[in-house]
Amino acid sequence: MIDNKKISKFAISVVDDLQKNNFQAYLVGGCVRDALSGIEPKDFDIATNATPEQVRKIFKASRIIGKRFRLVHVFNRSELLEVATFRSGDNDKNDPDNLITDSSGKIIRDNIWGTLEQDCKRRDFTVNALYYCPISKKIEDYNNGLKHIHKKIIVSIGDPQRRFEEDPVRSLRAIRFSNKLNFKIDNPIKDAIYDKGHLLSNISNARMFDEFCKIFLNGMGEKNFIKLCSFNLNKYLIISRPEKNDFSNDVILQALKNTDDRVKNQQSITPGFLMAALLWPTLLEKCSRDGEINIRKFFRSMDGVLRNQQKLTAVPRKFSSYIKDIWILQLKLHSRIGSQPYKTLRHPRFRAAYDFLLVRERAANDKNGLGKWWTDFQKNDDSLRGSIIAQMKEKNDEESSKKFGFYNELR
Repeated sequence: MIDNKKISKFAISVVDDLQKNNFQAYLVGGCVRDALSGIEPKDFDIATNATPEQVRKIFKASRIIGKRFRLVHVFNRSELLEVATFRSGDNDKNDPDNLITDSSGKIIRDNIWGTLEQDCKRRDFTVNALYYCPISKKIEDYNNGLKHIHKKIIVSIGDPQRRFEEDPVRSLRAIRFSNKLNFKIDNPIKDAIYDKGHLLSNISNARMFDEFCKIFLNGMGEKNFIKLCSFNLNKYLIISRPEKNDFSNDVILQALKNTDDRVKNQQSITPGFLMAALLWPTLLEKCSRDGEINIRKFFRSMDGVLRNQQKLTAVPRKFSSYIKDIWILQLKLHSRIGSQPYKTLRHPRFRAAYDFLLVRERAANDKNGLGKWWTDFQKNDDSLRGSIIAQMKEKNDEESSKKFGFYNELR
């Protein structure tokens, strides 16, 4: 049923070594689900009844990590695998050192070891609770996961109302998996998303940043955003509140399309660029009046917009400066007099700022705007660039006489 040629040889060898040491070991989760769904499997996670200390003794190139969930990273020169011990998920055990939950039932620390049968009950959805042994080529399925993959539906293990209370991020995972696999979401899960989605406000901004990256940087960002909006969950990931059919919404969708295309074309992507694009409408709202940009407010508002986003998702410092550079360059791209275009062209963030300029113009359906000028400028050699600048000088002198008028193009 699963072709082992699509499975990492290193992952197979780790499973084999664990079994040779008289432990149970299986590939589990996304790699099994994807292989059965016709998707190239990645991220080969392993589940075993060996404790982290026992796994560590078997593999010299390994380290124990984690506090909430202790597991082992086993690695070679090119791969890193996560090896997790079966957990019981029995919340009634009186073991404060290993199982701690908060008042809502969310697990803070969980290191109570269990059996394969117990471990599968802890997982979120049936399609993620399939255990595959690449040695015997058998699949362990205790929750009808194979049936649900065949029916193409996302089904919760246990009552989704309770399970989403334990971990509200499961709402986001259900949406992401349904789009990735092209599966429907079971109705009880839909109800739980509506009923428990508000609990996402209690999740740490670091974890929400991680979910932000998984949702929007996986090649299906546009579809995920649309479905998030349908469940009213987008507000827990992005502070922008674009109205339907509004230009702001078009900018966000174009930015997501651009990122999706780059993922499909195996081009580089960064959360910084996407966050700059998604927060742009909010920045403009803070500093615009009567269709014009107030330059002072523009610069003063940047940090405030980022601080507000920080309340939802972490914004690592390296991305904060990256985002502000892209925003500031949207202003500098308007200056095309003398040597200024060459200075702008040499800016380390020029390419990202130029790409965002094109995104904004596609959203505005502007095919002959500033983006075309910069495209031509980059294509031409130095002598022709001088000619282009000369042609633009007279027009720019006239525009610059209007105090802030040319900044209307930013919208």
